[in-house]
Amino acid sequence: MSGDFYSAIEERRSIYGITDEFVISDERIEEIVQLAVANTPSAFNSQTGRLVVLLGNSNKDFWQVIFESIKEGLAEEHIEKNKRKFNAFASGYGTVLFFEDYEVVASMQEKFPSFHEQFTEWSHQSSGILQYLVWTSLEYEGFGASLQHYIPTFSSEICQQWGIQKGWKLIAQLPFGKPTVAPREKEIQSLDLRIIIVK
Repeated sequence: MSGDFYSAIEERRSIYGITDEFVISDERIEEIVQLAVANTPSAFNSQTGRLVVLLGNSNKDFWQVIFESIKEGLAEEHIEKNKRKFNAFASGYGTVLFFEDYEVVASMQEKFPSFHEQFTEWSHQSSGILQYLVWTSLEYEGFGASLQHYIPTFSSEICQQWGIQKGWKLIAQLPFGKPTVAPREKEIQSLDLRIIIVK
């Protein structure tokens, strides 16, 4: 099991070429995200992470929402390029939306005022752990995925349809699907520059 764990860490990469072909069941996907959410650490056990998993047409709808929300600010020559990129994400099996519940963050700030400034940062740290757990787990099961950071404005209709609560703040998205390409070669900076061990 330990070998599988370390292999999963090494093999988790950004993969952009994905399709909606079957890899594992929707029930298994649900098990994975439940396991990740239940076991992600958070400051003072605040449990601020929230997930929405979009499959099928909901996945396609989401990336159309993203495209429509950003194209107004794009130069003409960039619109088609971005449309191709979002179409590639939409062609995957699904997308995991990562939110943080800022109503919970605010309640923790009120309960522990001496840590008021830190709770927002701690919330994002916990979200990063959750994103990594879900990403690595899905890739371990055979999916390819990449982490994205687009912040659209959701209509009240979409919020109601997808169960998005008022206090939730979108942090990141993870489009995933059956990989069609190998990951790009990754350059790893010298670890001697990044790690100090003191005995």
